[in-house]
Amino acid sequence: MSQALTLARPYARAAFMLAREAGALASWSQALAFSARIAADPQAAGMLGHPSLTREQAVALLSPQAPLAGFGDYLSLLADNRRIVLLPEIAGLFEELRADAERIVRAKVTSAMALPEAELDGIRAALRKRFGREVELETAVDESLIGGAVIDAGDVVIDGSLRGKLARLQSALAG
Repeated sequence: MSQALTLARPYARAAFMLAREAGALASWSQALAFSARIAADPQAAGMLGHPSLTREQAVALLSPQAPLAGFGDYLSLLADNRRIVLLPEIAGLFEELRADAERIVRAKVTSAMALPEAELDGIRAALRKRFGREVELETAVDESLIGGAVIDAGDVVIDGSLRGKLARLQSALAG
């Protein structure tokens, strides 16, 4: 595990607890994503690391337009502890905590060509049955797969691609 993730984990948990107590998981999710995009921007990162930037200026730069109860205080805490650079990791960990709390599995389906909605519905139903949770699918196209698809659902990766099958066949023939 990277040091950034190790440092970000308690801040993500704190954000999750604050958001859950306020009944505002979705709002905090959006606010963290917004702040993380700004913190990850190279130009903004240079400004955020400048020694003459005050905590108030950093919070104002990172805060979304719509005020969110407690979020400014949370950003102030990050600024005081010099952890603003961890916002992308914090946002990612927050999303994992949120998905777990909402009993959602996020899966990425990468296929050689765009899949029709009917096939995606079938994949979603099969994953829902396997995990016993709701499934959110993200799709991507990678023509190098030749055919089939690769499904990545956290700790589970199902490689049904033709490229993967060929690699397994080559390995079996070589062994």
